[in-house]
Amino acid sequence: MEPAVRRSIDAVWRIESTRLIAGLARFTNGDLGRAEDLAQDALVAALEQWPDSGVPDNPGAWLMAAARNQAIDGYRRETNLQRKYQQIGHVTETETASTEDEVVQSSTDVVGDDILSLIFITCHPLLSKEARVSLTLRLVGGLSTEEIGRAFLVPKATIAQRITRAKRSLSEARVPFEQPSPEDLEDRLSSVLEVIYLIFNEGYSATVGEDWMRPALCEEAMRLGRILVTLAPEEPEAHGLLALMEIQASRLGARTGSDGEPVLLLEQDRGRWDHLLINRGLVALQRAEELRVPLGPYTLQAAIGACHARARRADETDWKRIAALYDALAQASPSPVVELNRAMAVSMAFGPEEALGLVDELSDSGTLDGYHLLPGVRGDLLQKLGRYDEAKAEFERAAALTGNQVERDVMLARAGECSG
Repeated sequence: MEPAVRRSIDAVWRIESTRLIAGLARFTNGDLGRAEDLAQDALVAALEQWPDSGVPDNPGAWLMAAARNQAIDGYRRETNLQRKYQQIGHVTETETASTEDEVVQSSTDVVGDDILSLIFITCHPLLSKEARVSLTLRLVGGLSTEEIGRAFLVPKATIAQRITRAKRSLSEARVPFEQPSPEDLEDRLSSVLEVIYLIFNEGYSATVGEDWMRPALCEEAMRLGRILVTLAPEEPEAHGLLALMEIQASRLGARTGSDGEPVLLLEQDRGRWDHLLINRGLVALQRAEELRVPLGPYTLQAAIGACHARARRADETDWKRIAALYDALAQASPSPVVELNRAMAVSMAFGPEEALGLVDELSDSGTLDGYHLLPGVRGDLLQKLGRYDEAKAEFERAAALTGNQVERDVMLARAGECSG
């Protein structure tokens, strides 16, 4: 096969696979495993035929028609024909003549509904977080098991097992291929947003390995976020999450120095921030704020990010507003991590002494035992207060707790600063 043809087919697959699998999942009544198999069969057919016939004018429609015909042929071979036909949506004999033109005539609304339903299934709360992330990246993101494993430093076989078990769990639970009912929507949407943000966070601050960031995962999360706001334009927290990710991602190019060393937020060259992403994030934030008051957790975090984005220099940052936004976030989504971040904002707005009391309360509660940023923040506050021996011990403890090599080096360097 000519390399150019192969690249064209790969590009088509990347663009069309999500819509293809989503449409086939509806066709197979929510059997995600069967839908993915049919999509792969259609890809094989394209690899066999397109080098000779050329890439069709509407490759997505071609793939859908090929997959549907494969499904119908397969179900015809089953012994209980009528029952199988009912399972795939009462397919009749006339549907065996489906053509590309018929697929093209499918309404945009149906395609959008199918993709949104697919996202709600892959992010279903009955699955573990790891399974939801893997399944979403595989079926919605279009990543291979090898790409997912490489991104999270997990063996390919482990990712494949997670995905297989996830699809089996959904099938056994008879999760329908449909959008959740209004009464279930909020909980299900929360799961979707959580999965997308988990993917983004792993890219922004890798939890394990030698790399501090994995920008490809940030890009994938933002792509999923953009899909979601297109499909659910009236959901404020979808816009809030997209705003948060785009504002944070705007700093990626400034988070490392010329030698690859980490550069912390207040020390970054703001001229290296991506102002196109900032502007996009601010637009998404405005949309979220227009849709709902009081603001949701992702929108509040985006508003905090916007305070940094709007400051031309670090010393122009409105820390009192950031502290107030963290107060609101602690009310909307209480968690010890939010409280730790609030303490950092209080330090910048009102001084390290007041913030240290908040951090000590967290430390005494035990809710963040094992979380490396707790001693890291405490060490920073102690260093600012001139309590260098205590700060050194905290930075060393933070270094021992983190699984990321770059963060470990940063904490050890901070400990070294306290030795003199």
